[in-house]
Amino acid sequence: MPVIGVIGGGQLARMMIPAAVALGIEIRVLAEAEDSSARLAATVVGDYRDARTVLDFASGCDAITFDHEHVPQEVLRALVAAGAAVRPGPDALLYAQDKLLMRERLGALGVPMPDWARVESRDELAAFLADHGGRAVVKTPRGGYDGKGVRVVDAADGADDWLAGGPVLVEELVSFQRELAQLAARRPSGEVRLWPLVETVQRGGVCAEVIAPAPHAGDAAERAAAEIATIVANGLGVTGVLAVELFHASDGRVLVNELAMRPHNSGHFSIDGSVTSQFEQHLRAVLDWPLGATDALADWSVMINVFGALPPERIAAALGHQPSAKVHAYGKGPRAGRKAGHVTAIGADLDDVAYRARAAAAHFDD
Repeated sequence: MPVIGVIGGGQLARMMIPAAVALGIEIRVLAEAEDSSARLAATVVGDYRDARTVLDFASGCDAITFDHEHVPQEVLRALVAAGAAVRPGPDALLYAQDKLLMRERLGALGVPMPDWARVESRDELAAFLADHGGRAVVKTPRGGYDGKGVRVVDAADGADDWLAGGPVLVEELVSFQRELAQLAARRPSGEVRLWPLVETVQRGGVCAEVIAPAPHAGDAAERAAAEIATIVANGLGVTGVLAVELFHASDGRVLVNELAMRPHNSGHFSIDGSVTSQFEQHLRAVLDWPLGATDALADWSVMINVFGALPPERIAAALGHQPSAKVHAYGKGPRAGRKAGHVTAIGADLDDVAYRARAAAAHFDD
C-alpha cells in the first residue's frame, strides 16, 4: 500500500482521505492541532516549520505533499536532502510562496499578466500610480490569501505599513469582465490534464461561488487559459494539482492573477461534477500514476462556499429541501470569512443548477 504524507491538516487534506481510501493509498497527515479538519488521518500533530518534526513525519512515506504552501524552503530542502519525494518540490513551490518571484518567473515564461513592479519606497509606488491612472493593487509578497495581504491604493502612502517590512508587489488595477480559474494536474513523467475552465465569483475578497464550465467565457479565453496553465505547469515543474487564477479583462486579455500548487477551492466542484476529482487526481500525480479523465458528469456544476455553521440538523434540512445537492462539511467552526463547507449541484440547465445549489447553501446562512 503506497503511503502519502500530507503536511497541513485543513479541509484539503480532509478531502484527500476518501480518494485515498478508494485508491488503496494510506494517507498520513501532519496537522497543526488536535482538532484539525483532517483529524481522521492526523497521525502527527506538530509544527510544519520545524525540520526535525517534518523529517520524522516523512519517514516511511513514499511521497510528501501539502494542504498549503507555507512550509519554509529550508524545511522543504531538508526533506529533499533526506531523500524524500516532495511533490510539488521546493523549486516549484517557491513561486507559489512568493508573489514577486512568481511574477518574475512568469514573465520569463512569456505568460500574460497585469503590469506590475517591485516597489521598495513611497516614491516608487508614487511613480507606478502616476503611470497607471492613479490607482493600483498592492500585495504583500508572502502569506496573503482570501483577500488578506491585498489592497487597492490611490495614494503614495497607501502601503507605508507594508513597505516598512520590505518590498511589496504593485499591479495595475485590471478592469475585468469576470474572474476565471484553470485547474490542471501534472505528474513527474510529464503528463498534463486540464479540467474545464471555471468562473469564480468573489465577495469581500473571498470566493463565494464557482460555475463550471465558465459561462460566456468564449473559445478564445478557454484556449488562452488552457495554454497558460500548461505552460506554467511544465515551466515550473509542478507535480500535482495547479490552480491558475485569472482575470478575463474587459479588453479580452486573459491574465494570470495568482497560482496555487495544491487542490484549490475553484476545483471543489470536481468531487461531484467530474469523472476524476481534483483530490483523486492530485494523489495519482504525486505517485506518478496515470492521470484520470477530467470530463464533466453533467452540462453544469455550481459550487457554493459555506461560511456559516453546518450542524447536523441544518445539513439534514438542506438535503431534505434539495435532495440532489451535495453538502460537504469541513469539521470546522464558523468564523468570519472562514470556509466551513461547500454545496454542489450538477445538471443540464444552469439556472436550475444554480438555484438548487444556492437554495441548499442558504440553510447555512447565519
